Amino acid sequence: MDVMVVGSLAYDSIQTPAAQGERLLGGSATYAGLASAANDASCGLVGVVGEDFRDEDRALLASAGLHLDGVVTAEGRTFHWEGEYSGAMGEASTLNTELNVFEAFDPEVPAAWTAPTVLFCANLHPALQSKVLNQCTPTRLRMLDSMNLWIDIARPLLVDVLRRVDLVVLNDGEVRMLADDANLVRAAQWLHGELQPDAILVVKRGEHGVLAIHSSGLLHVPSVPSPGLVDPTGCGDSFAGTLAAHLSKGEGPVGREELRIGLEHAAVVASFTLQGLGVSGLVAMEQSDRDERLAALRALTR
Repeated sequence: MDVMVVGSLAYDSIQTPAAQGERLLGGSATYAGLASAANDASCGLVGVVGEDFRDEDRALLASAGLHLDGVVTAEGRTFHWEGEYSGAMGEASTLNTELNVFEAFDPEVPAAWTAPTVLFCANLHPALQSKVLNQCTPTRLRMLDSMNLWIDIARPLLVDVLRRVDLVVLNDGEVRMLADDANLVRAAQWLHGELQPDAILVVKRGEHGVLAIHSSGLLHVPSVPSPGLVDPTGCGDSFAGTLAAHLSKGEGPVGREELRIGLEHAAVVASFTLQGLGVSGLVAMEQSDRDERLAALRALTR
């Protein structure tokens, strides 16, 4: 297994200035897994769905090449999130959250999956992320994402789990919250200092690109100018899934240039994700279009 993703599979009801949809396939594990598979990584998902999870959605995930032995069907309904974007769509306003079967989610990693090349703990309560880390010994990297909710209500647990991984992916607001510092560079440097030696911190900055701290210093990769913003849901997850896929192909410590290349590919995939409602933009990506967009991104900085 190149990449194992643990996170949510969900149905999203989304309103944006450009489009809207009800009960669209979503969830952090869904976006990250589809992105990993699109980048030629063998990828397994660990998560839970309800009895209402549609056969066509399971078939879509399987046809993308995802391994679903770690996805459990529980009695009840699938996690449902309802959100609305406005203006520049920089952040969603949550209108309703129904945890449903996700409320009792207790991740169990299949025995055959306990040594993936890269483990990605997508956004979950840090206690669950810790449990997953206890079950797995990835051969190269342990990656982790989080959110502001866990900083508010489970900060000590989150800090503990951050110190157990090799690569942390957070957005700029979360980094500022953790460091209690409005200056992003200073906040990122403080947080990087709290991680284990040689860990990598990747800070997502939306339309302003990505700031990363590697043992060799700072890296910056811009975002990809996109012709049409439809729905930014899942961009961060598809970004992380792409990065995990690229880093699963290497060996040993992650080098600076390897990280840069992975971040560039991740930025490109995220730019396609936001061009469609739900997962449609991610699923519709063509390799030729990705190559063209990657070349355009590199032309901005090289």
